[in-house]
Amino acid sequence: MIAPSVTHAPPGYPCPFCLLAAGIVNEHVWSRESDIVYRDEWVMAFIAAKQWAGTLGHVLIVPVAHFENLYTLPDELGARIHALSRRVALAMKAAYGCAGVSTRQHNEPAGQQDVWHCWPGDDLYGTRGSDMPPGERAGYAAHLRAHLS
Repeated sequence: MIAPSVTHAPPGYPCPFCLLAAGIVNEHVWSRESDIVYRDEWVMAFIAAKQWAGTLGHVLIVPVAHFENLYTLPDELGARIHALSRRVALAMKAAYGCAGVSTRQHNEPAGQQDVWHCWPGDDLYGTRGSDMPPGERAGYAAHLRAHLS
């Protein structure tokens, strides 16, 4: 099967996840190094800057290398993302005592993708998110990081 080469990112798009992975903080990056709860050479997990009421601690898991969406993501990297998703879910249950965890993966505008980099997250369809200040995110990240080690 041939992967579609559809891209929705505008030319010169400054991918915020790639910038975060490179350690760059500017007006395109809402997240901070202190938000990162796990990182290796292939994948990275971090507390999202946007949170939803009742689901504080929302984590994004992204490949370190840029892939716009699931269509071009190599299977091996997808497997690493899935494995980390499971580890993070178990850590979230331990850290926060949550009764359940949901995962999402959005592709293209019609699939509610709003950052042009492959990522699974929890959009909780139909709810409105709000920005969480970096200092507050750092606390969630530190708590979750302790349960990932």
